[in-house]
Amino acid sequence: MQTVRVALGERSYPIHVGLRLIDQAELIAAHLAQPRVAVVSNTTVAPLYLDRLTAALTGRGIEVVPIVLPDGEHYKDAQTLNLIYDALLTHRCDRKTTVLALGGGVIGDMAGFAAASFMRGVPFIQIPTTLLAQVDSSVGGKTGINHPLGKNMIGAFHQPLAVLADLDTLSTLPDRELRAGVAEIIKHGAIRDAAYFEWLEQNIERLLARDAEALTHAIVRSVEIKAEVVALDERESGIRALLNFGHTFGHAIEAGLGFGTWLHGEAVGAGMVMAADLSQRLGLIDAASRDRVRELIARAGLPAAGPALGADRYMELMSVDKKADQGRLRFVLLKGIGDAFVHDEASAPTVCATLEACTMLVR
Repeated sequence: MQTVRVALGERSYPIHVGLRLIDQAELIAAHLAQPRVAVVSNTTVAPLYLDRLTAALTGRGIEVVPIVLPDGEHYKDAQTLNLIYDALLTHRCDRKTTVLALGGGVIGDMAGFAAASFMRGVPFIQIPTTLLAQVDSSVGGKTGINHPLGKNMIGAFHQPLAVLADLDTLSTLPDRELRAGVAEIIKHGAIRDAAYFEWLEQNIERLLARDAEALTHAIVRSVEIKAEVVALDERESGIRALLNFGHTFGHAIEAGLGFGTWLHGEAVGAGMVMAADLSQRLGLIDAASRDRVRELIARAGLPAAGPALGADRYMELMSVDKKADQGRLRFVLLKGIGDAFVHDEASAPTVCATLEACTMLVR
């Protein structure tokens, strides 16, 4: 097991990366205020891992309240969120009951938001079971649900007590979900670490083949990068915005197609290609750097272009993005591989040129 720490003073917490962590209940028990937890999972993950986790916890005298939600991004809404509140209230959970999120990014975001808002805040622990959640969404305390007009528009910052990234869970992950996680791995190299991006270019096939050594290195390095950024800017008032590379375009794709049609990582993959193209059109990077981003996304088996929603629809959707500032679109762009910044001066015609060059038929 390797451990990375998110340095947030009294709210610092460990991110454990290793094998069979679900069975190591002591990693959870050490953080509990009472021997009682509510485990939020979904209909896909629960049959695989809920019994193992429950056995480990009850073996240490910890009571488990299971809460199993329907699976899918389209259930990341207020109606499904209420199912968590219903269960917590029915089982008379209180402020010392810790919420455990057992699942991918949707479960982590929803369970975290429920924990942030139930009784004005209860503790929670992340147990991410997808690659995307392990390298990105489980770290940093962002929680929330979607609104029909935009992704993650309703939420709160609520840091976990700990994150347990069990590599065993990746063995049951469908290939499509694995590739979606690789998108966020590529993002970390593109914005913060040129050497890491080059390593990914050299090892992308090993990641897709689930090589244990390559996956461990990629997960740990990505978590290190995100932990560093979160420690510097917890509430996204500055540098943390760089983690949104590809997300302005990507969130528009998800909302435009309907949440769940494309996986988040697929939309971010296409979004990173668009952001690199826009960077090149603005004279920030050369064509070779733009092509490196596009080629790595394509080699990862991710969409290297967005769906043809139409430039007007993209602009409409991006205008309600959380990162927009008084109607001005803000993009995370590249000055070079490993060197990102926030830019808000791209003209509409230039953005539209990128959209026309980097879209394809809706699949």
